[in-house]
Amino acid sequence: MLSSMQRGLISGICDLMQQTTMHRAAHSTTAQQTRPQSQSQSQPQPKKEILPEDSCLVHLPIDFKLHRLEHGPDTLVSLKRKEASLYLRQLMALRRLEAAAAQLYKEQLVRGFCHLYTGQEACAVGVCAALRPQDNLIAGYRIHGWAYLHGGLSAQAVLAELTGRASGCARGKGGSMHMYARHFYGGHGIVGAQIPLGAGIALASKYQQLDAVCVALYGDGAANQGQLFESFNMAQLWKLPVVFVCENNNYGMATSSWRASSNTNNYTRGDYLPGIWADGQDVLAVRSAIEFAIDYALQRGPLIVELCTYRYAGHSMSDCDSVYRSRDEVQEVRRRHDAVERFQRLCVDQQLLSAEHLQEIALEVRREMELAVKAAKSDEELPLTHLWSDVYADNALQGKIRGVLGQQLEHLRTTPGREKPTKCVLQKASLNTST
Repeated sequence: MLSSMQRGLISGICDLMQQTTMHRAAHSTTAQQTRPQSQSQSQPQPKKEILPEDSCLVHLPIDFKLHRLEHGPDTLVSLKRKEASLYLRQLMALRRLEAAAAQLYKEQLVRGFCHLYTGQEACAVGVCAALRPQDNLIAGYRIHGWAYLHGGLSAQAVLAELTGRASGCARGKGGSMHMYARHFYGGHGIVGAQIPLGAGIALASKYQQLDAVCVALYGDGAANQGQLFESFNMAQLWKLPVVFVCENNNYGMATSSWRASSNTNNYTRGDYLPGIWADGQDVLAVRSAIEFAIDYALQRGPLIVELCTYRYAGHSMSDCDSVYRSRDEVQEVRRRHDAVERFQRLCVDQQLLSAEHLQEIALEVRREMELAVKAAKSDEELPLTHLWSDVYADNALQGKIRGVLGQQLEHLRTTPGREKPTKCVLQKASLNTST
């Protein structure tokens, strides 16, 4: 049986996700906040488009909520057959990737913490669908899927990193929480620490006059961190091209968000920053929200996007989540709003993908993960001498490792590195410090 608190969660997640634009409630947390209006409400409906046979128009079932915005993301979005196949494959891949990580952990092949992303796949797939090749992303510690998608890492590179093998993306030195790739600035074990770093990455892009935004991810458990609000303030002062994305899975470790926060509407908590609430279990809703956010950030500065989602597993593999929530609660959310099944039904209903195509994608993903698991188990570990390899990024900084007492350790270079330090473009990039 569900307790009153658990029924509140179902009401707060499932029923919230079931609401339509007709039942959308006005939201106001300050006297200055205006009643949110979406494009579908404030503008006439667009004329019916003539689309290719392999495309369709989809009305998002759940409207966006807006804070300090007159217009929001599109609620009528297009979906091509090629996109549908890609998104579904990515959703299935993330689900199987985390299942493989969980099994490796149970076999005691993964040391340390292991935070699974199961249930939140639509957030990663939707965000990465909107990002451009030059855009940057930085996250917390639930990052396996983000490294696989935006980092462009193979499943083997992710799983081998978990098992500490040489073919891991950080050669087995980083583990579950510390994976990195080009334009992917990795995971961070300190709660909320990635937020000011994300603002700094956006500052660098603006300083160098790059056409790039930074998406800085955080969870509801980090939403009360002081450094978060400091970053909001500085990003707004300098109009930095940064999108703060709160993946609200409703639990910070073993504490529900409504027990820890006096305001659980995270998209409003930037005060002077605009905000958007989106259904984090809908790939197309997430994509539409982030596309809007990217355009806004490049033109006008930072904003917050809250993605309402849910994790099926515990906070980490060592977390006994049955202590603070029931299996009935998890199964109810999974039954009604599982992101993978939901998108799969959409593709079939819109006749973009056939049942045979779905089976082909599932089989392809299964084979990919089986090969990755095999490599993650059989690959070699780095020798002990690699404890002091690749310490310096610049090839000019070679020779002895500095600051080591009692040892003369010669620096080892196993990656190309940089020939010389990069130089920032000292051009016209002016930082407008006015509000």
